[in-house]
Amino acid sequence: MELILSIILGIVFGFALNRAGATNPQNIINMLRLQDLHLMKAILFAIGLSSALLFILLAINYIDPAHISVKTAYIGVIVGGLLLGIGFAIAGYCPGTGLASIATGRKDALFFTLGGLLGALAFTLLYGWLKETTPLFNEIAGGSVSLANTQNEKYAHLIDMNPTLIGVGIGIAFMAIATLLPKSIVKN
Repeated sequence: MELILSIILGIVFGFALNRAGATNPQNIINMLRLQDLHLMKAILFAIGLSSALLFILLAINYIDPAHISVKTAYIGVIVGGLLLGIGFAIAGYCPGTGLASIATGRKDALFFTLGGLLGALAFTLLYGWLKETTPLFNEIAGGSVSLANTQNEKYAHLIDMNPTLIGVGIGIAFMAIATLLPKSIVKN
């Protein structure tokens, strides 16, 4: 059942990406150039709404915090994020928009996705060597810490405020920023 739900949610997410214009790499490039902020507004609003809903559902015990997986913070995550950002800016795709763009028939998205899979294969093959010879996998900032798990006794000392209020507040702030952003900052 979880697999079927995952497929359905993936299709809905891909449809939403297409409707928002994220399957067109030029829209992403224009967003990164600050020429057309329509997509940025949609992304910020979606992040804010989902963050607020997540923390509300956590507060009413509808979601168990143990089910939230937080990636461990280590140097490799920063390096990987930089590489992803550079590829995002050059290609106009990220993994999600690349897959959704394939569904619209874009051949460049197919090559982008194949390149990403080849990069993942190369990383998999080099993982052992990278872990032994580089500091890429050294934990930073406490490892896997998030607002969602600060209620755990292990992390209770990190925050004195109610994590639900912080999470919902951040979500509302993101939605407010999305609403207040102009259509563009830099003119074509």
